Amino acid sequence: MLTMWNKARELAEMTPPERNRWVDFLRAVSILAVVFGHWLMAGLYVDPAGELQRGDLLSVSSWAHWLTWGFQVMPVFFLVGGYSNAVSWSATLRKTPPGQTGTYRDWLASRVQRLITPTFPVLLLWAALAVILTQLGIDREQIRMATEAALIPVWFLAVYLLVTAFTPLTFKAWERFGWASFAIYIPLAMLTDWLTFSVGVPYVNFTNFLWVFLAIHQLGFAWQAGKFDNRVFAWATFAVGLAILVSITVYGFYPVSMVSAPGGFSNSLPPTLALFALGVTQVGLVLALEPLGRKLLDHVGVWTATVLMNGMIMTVFLWHLTAFVLVMTVVWLGLGGVGLDSVPGTGEWWISRPLWLAIYILALLPMIAVFARHERSFGPIRGGRTVPRVRAVFGVLMICIGLAATAGVTIASPDSISGVRWWVIALPLVGAALLGFGPVYRPSAETKAAEANRGS
Repeated sequence: MLTMWNKARELAEMTPPERNRWVDFLRAVSILAVVFGHWLMAGLYVDPAGELQRGDLLSVSSWAHWLTWGFQVMPVFFLVGGYSNAVSWSATLRKTPPGQTGTYRDWLASRVQRLITPTFPVLLLWAALAVILTQLGIDREQIRMATEAALIPVWFLAVYLLVTAFTPLTFKAWERFGWASFAIYIPLAMLTDWLTFSVGVPYVNFTNFLWVFLAIHQLGFAWQAGKFDNRVFAWATFAVGLAILVSITVYGFYPVSMVSAPGGFSNSLPPTLALFALGVTQVGLVLALEPLGRKLLDHVGVWTATVLMNGMIMTVFLWHLTAFVLVMTVVWLGLGGVGLDSVPGTGEWWISRPLWLAIYILALLPMIAVFARHERSFGPIRGGRTVPRVRAVFGVLMICIGLAATAGVTIASPDSISGVRWWVIALPLVGAALLGFGPVYRPSAETKAAEANRGS
């Protein structure tokens, strides 16, 4: 870890003064909030009969539903994504000679590579584990639960990649129509919820994955364009968003919890108007705090920690639930369930949380050591060759469908001989191949430094 810190310190000292460090800080904080939120909300315990029960904090403590307003921060990640994609796409357009083709294809492949490359190891590991455990005769339902829990994070990547793929169109819409390019998603999200809850139209609610997160992505464009530089406007955005959020949850139809919880439908899978309002609220708050945050990040230690976290961000995000499953497996099968005798939400359970969080972190550290250094070990094949546009788009779609299926139907098969749905594993791998990825890109230290400081 000391070596990683020293490398991060070197990169931190190379950061150009014009870089908006608040973008990187929000990216790191939003992912960490998801990680600790998952670790905190998940709860396995041993009942008086000695049986392992699957529970969670939200099922036993209704007051904890309010905590999801702070831990459900995926909208912040899409805000940061909008800012970063605006910077990256604008720079690409400026550097592209007139008449050159392949601009969008190369840009999209680059953005996809940064997210999909770290996903391959966790997918392949759990596919191998599912096969081994199936052949050992482990109950298939337990295998399904383990793979489902460990691979929950990948649904987000499917949505994020899809939103990113729309960047040239949505950015052009922002440049031409301004705030209207954001506002159009409000009635679309409202109409989707009305069709879902009032009319009962099936599956239409899944379109809100686009309407809600494309809207927040547009706010990232607005941020990059300086529209939130007036902090009064940012605070007003926060106040309006919060007022709407409270009115439609506390006094309205939507559950308070922003994630799946007993006693109500999910506000996040798929997103609802309530998550839209939460996103606007969070955007207003974090951008109102930007001046204070940027002063804080002038401190070299704080900025170094931010650089370090961003260098392993996808590894932490993708592997944190694998660490959780590993710990629970060792405790239950190896240690006889020691420490799992407290029911989630009780005083004893809360007192033990710091210790359990420390254990999860310790379990995650080896995974970071092994996989973080390889986050960009696969990349576009070099040599000036680009893939056809249709092939690139089809590749992205295959990746998104595969990742969505991984989270939606899981990779574990209840009836196949191998115990794995191989088509789910194959889709993102074939999609990456169509984009031209291969194990050929191992950037030098100088390249890493340039990539870390170019604002994308």
